[in-house]
Amino acid sequence: MQLENKLAIVTGGARGIGAGIARCLSEAGARVAVVDIDGAAAGKTAADLGTEALGLAADVGRVDEIASVMERVVGEWGGIDILINNAGAGTGREKRADVGSGFESLSETSWDEQVTNNLRTTYAASRAAIAHLRARGGGSIVNIASIAALTPSPALPAYGAAKAGVVHLTRTLALELAPSDIRVNVICPGFLWTRAWEGLATGLKATVPQLADKEPREIFLGSVKRDVPLGREQTPEDIGRLVVFLTSDGARNITGQEIAVDGGITLRGTPH
Repeated sequence: MQLENKLAIVTGGARGIGAGIARCLSEAGARVAVVDIDGAAAGKTAADLGTEALGLAADVGRVDEIASVMERVVGEWGGIDILINNAGAGTGREKRADVGSGFESLSETSWDEQVTNNLRTTYAASRAAIAHLRARGGGSIVNIASIAALTPSPALPAYGAAKAGVVHLTRTLALELAPSDIRVNVICPGFLWTRAWEGLATGLKATVPQLADKEPREIFLGSVKRDVPLGREQTPEDIGRLVVFLTSDGARNITGQEIAVDGGITLRGTPH
């Protein structure tokens, strides 16, 4: 029970990576507030965690909404020790014609959506949480970015740029908040079968002729086989277990770090 009595908020925690993180935090002893734009799904995930969890609805990109949610958590539990900035939207939100077509064909709408959904969410939740973390004498923020932040890909110019912004913001906050004993780190997941990857694979199926006869899951597993040196896909629990460590006292001297959980993908450079 590395995180016994710790109070955690996981944004975008209703499903996928966020739900896996929430489960791992709960299993480590933390009380977890699952925050998601889909309030019903957040409530279900929280209910699955047990009586020490809350499920709350908020558009995490709006400072007023996430601040209100945090005030509620503080009112019920007395504080916040851990913030996990997982809320975001993958390439499934981009117009299909944009996927894999490069920067020059990228629509302004897709650019704005990716920056809003993947960078502004981290900004808004962090801004709302810092005062509460200071009030507890310190704490931990873990941001969830992507290997797209580390390896350039013409297929994902907007998503990659937004996630690279998360990495840079992580380092900046780590330096600024260190005197308050608030540690800030970022995890860059690799290939996980989530709605985001399903959306990407569906876009590739529609735009890449040689993939037209394949199912999205088959496209994903083909990428895993080709690009992951360890030869296996990553899971939400892989990310969640690292979150537990980074938010525990075992990582008390770790801040401002980016860690790829990718089976070695980034060792080879840009995935195909």
